[in-house]
Amino acid sequence: MYRALPSGYMHPLQPFVPGGPELLILALIGVLFIALPFVMAYWTYTDAERRGGDNAALWALAVGGLTVTTFVGGFVALAVYVWQRE
Repeated sequence: MYRALPSGYMHPLQPFVPGGPELLILALIGVLFIALPFVMAYWTYTDAERRGGDNAALWALAVGGLTVTTFVGGFVALAVYVWQRE
């Protein structure tokens, strides 16, 4: 009942699990979606503090929180911050 596999044929151990380049791409996308809100919030906070803004923490929370919840919303909040800063 048991048939040997032809020579040179590799039987996958875990079918339908990405590996190699696919797993690397998924990992990089995951890191991007996790790290980007923190980087954007940190940049906004440090820039607002450097410019003497009283609402630096509020802007950082708005940019970081909106980036986490609605990815595009964080970029909109960052654009509004950059537009209104002086």
